[in-house]
Amino acid sequence: MEIIYDGMLGETPFFVIKLTLQHLQQIEELQVEVYEALADQSILQPLSTEEFEYILNGHGMMMGAYVGEELIAFRALLNPPIDEEHLGYDCGIAENEFQRVLYQEISNVSPKYRGYGLQKTLATVVMENIDLEKYDYVCSTVKPYNIPSLKDKFSQDLVIKGLKIKYVDKLRYIFYKDLRQEMSPNFTEKQVISMGDTTAQQQLLKQGFLGTSMFEENNDWFVVYEK
Repeated sequence: MEIIYDGMLGETPFFVIKLTLQHLQQIEELQVEVYEALADQSILQPLSTEEFEYILNGHGMMMGAYVGEELIAFRALLNPPIDEEHLGYDCGIAENEFQRVLYQEISNVSPKYRGYGLQKTLATVVMENIDLEKYDYVCSTVKPYNIPSLKDKFSQDLVIKGLKIKYVDKLRYIFYKDLRQEMSPNFTEKQVISMGDTTAQQQLLKQGFLGTSMFEENNDWFVVYEK
């Protein structure tokens, strides 16, 4: 077992390893614990046993944080099957590059270890361990007003590339990052739109704007679009 990262949660030491199929039972038990503790269960799309097995069998990567023998958090990246729902289409990636795309999938932190920034730590560790020989892009979908998850994506320099219905009937932001280049800061135009105004955001995205950050004001959240 190779320890990829270690640190402290207050007084408690923890470490991060790459998860394999032998960890599947612990992964699923933690997912149940996290899901049952959620006030709004619609924000988390739990993964099935088959989906976890698919990732752990070499179609992506999972990192897990442990305190002693206990799995307390995990984060998954998926190299998805190529189908008509592929986020590459939404992000303007050429079809022949779809196999070079990873999705940021589920991220779970045990309710007992909230408040230590574990999700962010795991995000950094996961992104630093992506095989850049194999992958060029990271994509993700997030529900509007799922603030922790949106902050998580922006903190990793992902940008909003789309806002549309995915998974049959769910409105989702589509986030994107090109791992080969730094975000170009030379934007010349900027617009700020309420997160609830779907149509206005979709119009800006059509015009080539990218969602680059967000902020809270007067009890609402606003997305900053730039191009």
